Parts: sequence; C-alpha cells; structure tokens
Amino acid sequence: TPPKRFYKNTNILRTEGKFEITLDQRRLKTPKGNLFVVESEPLALAVATEWNAQRNKISQSKMHLTTLCNTTIDNPNNLTKYDIVTYVTNCLDTDTILFQANEDEDLLKFQTKEWDPVIEWFNKRFNVNLKKSVQMDILPVSDQDKAVISKYLMSYNFAAVNGFVYGVDTLKSVILTIACVERFITPEKAVLLSRLEEEYQTGHWGRVEWAHDLSQQDLQARLAAVVIFIYFNSQSNSIRSRNTQLPT
Repeated sequence: TPPKRFYKNTNILRTEGKFEITLDQRRLKTPKGNLFVVESEPLALAVATEWNAQRNKISQSKMHLTTLCNTTIDNPNNLTKYDIVTYVTNCLDTDTILFQANEDEDLLKFQTKEWDPVIEWFNKRFNVNLKKSVQMDILPVSDQDKAVISKYLMSYNFAAVNGFVYGVDTLKSVILTIACVERFITPEKAVLLSRLEEEYQTGHWGRVEWAHDLSQQDLQARLAAVVIFIYFNSQSNSIRSRNTQLPT
C-alpha cells in the first residue's frame, strides 16, 4: 500500500552550493539513509515538484526524477562511471532498432521507414558504422565504434550516465536514447519507435485502449525524466540563491 502523504510543504534548501529537499522541517533522505543532495538547483526544484504533486498517498513508482537521484546517490551496486558506460555501450549489440523483422514484408517496410533515418543520423553524428540486420544474425558492434560512444558517454558526469542507463532500460535502445538526449527526436517519438512492432500489430488486430495508452504514457514519463535529469546534471546554472518553498 502506498504510504500516506505526511507533509504539507515542500521546500528546497541551499547548503554549501548544493541543494536539499525538505518536507516540512524534515530533510529528505534516500532509501539507504543518505542525505538527498543534488548539485543542480533546477533539478532540486523538479524533484520537489514531484513530491509536491503527491496527493493523499505517495506514488513513488511515478516519481522518476526522485528514483534517478536516489540511484545516483546510493549507488547500490557500487558502480564506477566506467562500469556504467561499459554496460550502456555493450547494449548496442542488442539494440532494438538494429534488428528488423523479415517474416512480415509490411512490418519490415514500416521499420525501414521509421528506424533507418535514426540509424543514419546516429552513424553520421558519431562517425560510426552501425548496421541493421533482418535475419537476427547481426555482428556485434565493433570495438572501435563502441569506443566512440564510450568517449561520448564518459564526457557526462556520474549522475548523467545513470540517466542513460534508465533510458536504455526503458527503450531497449542506446540509439533511441541518445537520439532523444541529443534532441533529434522527442521522448514521445522515441517511445513510439521503441514499440514499433507492437504499434504495427495493434494496427492490424486492434488494441485495448486503456492498457495500451497507460503503458505508452508511463514510458514517455520515464524517458522525459531521463532527458530532464541528464540535462540538469549537465548544466551549471543556478536559478535562485535562497530557500524556495513550493505552493501546496
């Protein structure tokens, strides 16, 4: 059962150049009991807004920015940035949009039309040579191409690369995640492309409106949080210099 909301006011507190979240007079902590502290004031405001948006009960499963911050702060698996980047780059070998179906000609045409432009953009953007397969026998991405993507990801800080993991796990695609972060496509478009076969099948066989729409909206919310999280962790700007209380 989701816990009841136990606070009235949600604030952010500036401490030594970093930002904390307070619920009334309580300082927010992570699941492991660490103090919830972020370096970006816009991110702190966004997290505070998530907590402020809770009504009678706290739906933690929908608080994606809070979850990302908790994972970054607690680092439950004691991973280094290099560990995380290696995980993401290895996911290129099984990237969703590199595997296209050949058993259905119409589906293949659909995938070619929608996925190929993103693959072409990715190859041009990073000067790599990722190839698609229609027979599930695609060769692993070359070490040279992985090194290029690894260098790109390593340019982000530890918090941001945690965001990339969340995005890749959401879409099952490194290419779509990076394309979204680089603003080549929107989160809505990225989710649609990651579910292309399902969209094709529902177009033929029908859909359960409420279930389909809820799933799609949840993925969009997760991915939008990823983009915001990475962006705020890559910016050094501060928008206020005093304690901020959000309206209830």
